[in-house]
Amino acid sequence: MVSRERGGETGDGQGERQGEGLQGAGPGRKGVRSGAPAGAATGRGRGRPRSFDRATALEAALMTFWERGYEATSVSDLTRVMDIGAPSLYRAFGDKRSLFEEVVREYGVRYGSFGDRALAEEPTARAGIERMLREAADEYTVPGRPHGCLVVHAAANCSTPEVEESLRVRRNANIAAIESRISADVAAGVLPPGTDAAALARHAGAMIQGMSQQARDGASRTELEALVEIALAVWPRG
Repeated sequence: MVSRERGGETGDGQGERQGEGLQGAGPGRKGVRSGAPAGAATGRGRGRPRSFDRATALEAALMTFWERGYEATSVSDLTRVMDIGAPSLYRAFGDKRSLFEEVVREYGVRYGSFGDRALAEEPTARAGIERMLREAADEYTVPGRPHGCLVVHAAANCSTPEVEESLRVRRNANIAAIESRISADVAAGVLPPGTDAAALARHAGAMIQGMSQQARDGASRTELEALVEIALAVWPRG
């Protein structure tokens, strides 16, 4: 849960308090103690706005989308784990889809960048893919956080075309980056001239996405690492 902090970056203003009052209206509503003086809630509205830490709230939303996927995560789920009211969520992040788009970008920076680093830092495409798969086995099974890849899992059962397309574009961009790295090795003579760069790249993408689902289904790091040598066996030698 995300705690509210006075020194947070974003304030919960009067609009949220009004929204929460409407949601809680009626018998037994929360927010005003039984027997409180009349006008107590109104007086509180004139005080300093409550604040929350935006980065912490975003991380809470990220973990929820990662665990449940886009479609199965409701705005109510988000306001609960972020510990803010719906008006504050809309004010700070936009609607659910806008929040999800920011979550995906944040995920790419904090948790999903290992593949790009592997391709950029290793001397050959084969070495880059090997490192990518080994790191995926590790990253997808880290204890204490959702398993697998958010970009793969969040698309499951997604019925929002714009979100589905956005995630598809990201996955295809990853495959295109792998293909480009393989093609460069073919041009440099590291891989044989007849190497099918597109097929190898799609095979690597299928391995990454499959490992993500296997991790969701309970496969261990050791079990996923055992797939790496099998996956590399199809690669041609220069």
